[in-house]
Amino acid sequence: MDNFIICSGFGGQGVMSMGQILAYSGMIESKEVSWLPSYGPEMRGGTANCSVILSNEPIGSPVITNNATVLIAMNLPSLKKFQDSLVENGVLLVNSSLVKEASDREDIKVYKIPANDLAHEQCANLKVANMVMLGAYLEISKSLKDESVLHGFLKIFGERKADLLPINEKALQVGREYIKNNY
Repeated sequence: MDNFIICSGFGGQGVMSMGQILAYSGMIESKEVSWLPSYGPEMRGGTANCSVILSNEPIGSPVITNNATVLIAMNLPSLKKFQDSLVENGVLLVNSSLVKEASDREDIKVYKIPANDLAHEQCANLKVANMVMLGAYLEISKSLKDESVLHGFLKIFGERKADLLPINEKALQVGREYIKNNY
């Protein structure tokens, strides 16, 4: 199945690296992938986003408009901006640590993950909230293996950040466990 994913949040929440990790992980697993970032003033605290497509077939266009199958919303502006891009029966993952409002859509599956709280409480590092959300997505979608994701992490950040691999692996597991225990 094709995954048309929008990752969105404030600049600095790791949404671009989350998208890159997804794309590299897909390549490692021999999937067709695209990663389309949205840069600009968003990098300084506004809403940043990227689109990722994971497919078994060639991808005609990297643009996701009203055909997203997954939205990972790390903040309220992201939820408001992109929830209408989800297809019917699409999957919405919301960072409920920051988003207190519910989606007004009744035709999608909503997962509320307190990513910031989980990253702080279980990993002692707020910077891995994006990896908690990524772990939750992986548990829901079953689309990629953790080994591929960790290898993708190293491809993006290189050996100079290899010391961060254990905490990021833990964050993935925290996200997976949250879904297993709550949904």
